[in-house]
Amino acid sequence: MNRDDTETRRIFVLTHTGREDAREVARQFCQALHAHGLGVRLLKDEAEDLDLDLEGLERVECTPEATVGCELAVVIGGDGTILRAAELARETGTPLLGVNLGHVGFLAEAEHDDVEFTIAAIVNRRYTAEERLTIDVSVYRGRELVATTWALNEASVEKAARERMIEVVVEVDGRPLSRWGCDGVVLSTPTGSTAYNFSAGGPIVWPGVEALLMVPLSAHALFARPMVVSPTSVLAVEVLARTEGAGVLWCDGRRTVDLPPGARIEVRRGKTPVHLVRLHQAPFTDRLVAKFDLPVSGWRGAAERRRNRENGGGSA
Repeated sequence: MNRDDTETRRIFVLTHTGREDAREVARQFCQALHAHGLGVRLLKDEAEDLDLDLEGLERVECTPEATVGCELAVVIGGDGTILRAAELARETGTPLLGVNLGHVGFLAEAEHDDVEFTIAAIVNRRYTAEERLTIDVSVYRGRELVATTWALNEASVEKAARERMIEVVVEVDGRPLSRWGCDGVVLSTPTGSTAYNFSAGGPIVWPGVEALLMVPLSAHALFARPMVVSPTSVLAVEVLARTEGAGVLWCDGRRTVDLPPGARIEVRRGKTPVHLVRLHQAPFTDRLVAKFDLPVSGWRGAAERRRNRENGGGSA
């Protein structure tokens, strides 16, 4: 690669520096990127933790401008670290390349033991960016808009006190659907369908499907099934005024809003998506099998069945 082609290329690296294995992988990435002539940018506090001595290393504050001008953001850690990076990269549209050091790491594309392949893909631009739907979240108290936020995975309305349920009415497109006494309600994107939504018993939705999901948590009601609605729908949860105690809104497990009785939460398709880097073109089915270690032994597939028929063996 011509050095002139890489002089303006800049890679943002975000790391879970509380883990030694993450720090070591981050050092490898930064040193390799620098050796290939790419600029490296780190958050100031993480630069101190990594203690790197690289010429031209950029150190920036943790603000939404941190990723401005970067080709992509390499995120070293688990899904929680990738969600933290999404807060910095969403507005700039900087694609996120997750390097998994977590347990499942559904948002991650690369594994920590395959650094050389990942570095080569970045240097040679052998990657694509996939747009992921987000949700915009509005919180009202009466007619007053008191908070706005967003989520890549999910927004969850939950009870604040362990000993009490929260009582809510849920709404779809301006029409009431049902009232639940419950532990909460999860409002998810397809990307988040393998996260909290999955743990709550909701369906897995392929990333190529545009939809919004609603899943009640331990609801005391006859009708309390997970639901999948149009991406143009508006979902709402109203905390009934007679509810004892308050609730809390969590977005991606990172941002919270206190919810008093009478609060109303509205969720709609986000105006700004998040971009995730893909290095492989493997089907989502294969990703599910690999991440969840699903048993598929015994599968022969359509190709082998076709060969059997052609050889006169019939279909099994």
